[in-house]
Amino acid sequence: MVDTDQIRRSALDHLWMNNRDWVQMAEEGGPQVIVEGDGIRVTDTDGREWIDANGGYASVNVGYGRTEIAEAMREQMSRLIYFPQGSTTEPLVNLAAKLAEITPGNLERSWPVTGGSEANETAIKIARAYHKRRGEGGRYKIISRRGSYHGALGAVMWAGGGGMREDYEPEYPGMLLAPQPNPYRCEKGGATPSECAVRCAQAIEDMIQFHGPSTVAAVLAEPVSASSAAVVPGDEYWPLVRQICDRYGVLLIADEVINGFGRTGKMFASEHWGVVPDIMTMAKGLTSSYLPVANAIVTTGVADAFAGEDSVFKQSLTFGGHPVTAAAALKNIEIIESENLVGNSARVGAYFLEQLESLQSDHPMIGDVRGIGLLLGIELVQDRDTKMPYPQEAGVRPRLDQALHDQGLILRSAGGRTISMGPPLCMTESDADEVTARLDRAIGIVEKGLQTP
Repeated sequence: MVDTDQIRRSALDHLWMNNRDWVQMAEEGGPQVIVEGDGIRVTDTDGREWIDANGGYASVNVGYGRTEIAEAMREQMSRLIYFPQGSTTEPLVNLAAKLAEITPGNLERSWPVTGGSEANETAIKIARAYHKRRGEGGRYKIISRRGSYHGALGAVMWAGGGGMREDYEPEYPGMLLAPQPNPYRCEKGGATPSECAVRCAQAIEDMIQFHGPSTVAAVLAEPVSASSAAVVPGDEYWPLVRQICDRYGVLLIADEVINGFGRTGKMFASEHWGVVPDIMTMAKGLTSSYLPVANAIVTTGVADAFAGEDSVFKQSLTFGGHPVTAAAALKNIEIIESENLVGNSARVGAYFLEQLESLQSDHPMIGDVRGIGLLLGIELVQDRDTKMPYPQEAGVRPRLDQALHDQGLILRSAGGRTISMGPPLCMTESDADEVTARLDRAIGIVEKGLQTP
């Protein structure tokens, strides 16, 4: 029998959780302690069942409770738990070959790491080293987009802009910010998704020209911006960005850390637009978060710049390429393929999006519903015509978070302005109906509270 109070007290005394304050958690009776999971549902130490409508961090792609992955891990650990320096292992080699098989185009050589931040940091290092080996050492600048998130380490912490970086200044040099191609709030004034896409892509070209192509190493972007609550760009955007990068010799890095492994209804989101990046990063869905593992995979052309003893990419990570994580990843990919979870993501995601859109007619505070596959978002506004968000003093965030909690949904709003959802890809239409009904009740409670003096 789990002593819930003791576990919570110990957590409050010793654990430092992601972006959480232990003083506030204590006042709220937290933290929540989860002990079991199955599919899209989890159970806490009090025996209460919850729907995890964001699948961990939009990362538990195959769902909770997949004992096949645990068994694959156990089998590998019973044979070999690590590897001697300068050697490799069978599961890691098989994983690298599998990733070369399922990624688009000529992405073929992998650098395994342990998390999405490391994968994006590695991608930036590869991009800068690539240009240096080609005699263009002045290319060090990285263009990312406002409102995106690429990790919490080194250079990537400064990609995407946003807050929560004040403690870590001065800013990492060479990090440039382009507009997010958000059709609902187009920074460049585009009136349609297509117009916004073209203008935002052009903004990247303008930035390259302004700074000088000889100084720009790469463009780093999520194909679908999970960080901005599932922003799907107009169809013109990605082909244009690919053309612009080719025109100026700039590498294109696709951050598929959240997008990848079926999340958007394709194995990789880049495939929606037929675009092959020079470097693709992946994590989360690679093992469905059953173990920490990530990867940066590059095209043949990029990899060739590092062939030969004098051109070796200089980086070592103790736990990158761990054989047990590789075994877990292989079994996870096998489940995704054998159960057609990519197709399920596309089908159920389209149905879920329709159900969420139906809520707009009943809830004036829903300004936008968007997404693709099982990566979906809702944006909340005070006024639909002006798209003005609620002011902080309205207290939308605590009201909404409490209402979602009371409805048994593990979801949190981003500042009371957006709700992002990335449920496990095993979600059914019935599950989508249930989540929609709970959201309906939660948002209704918040709207009623806002109308009460």
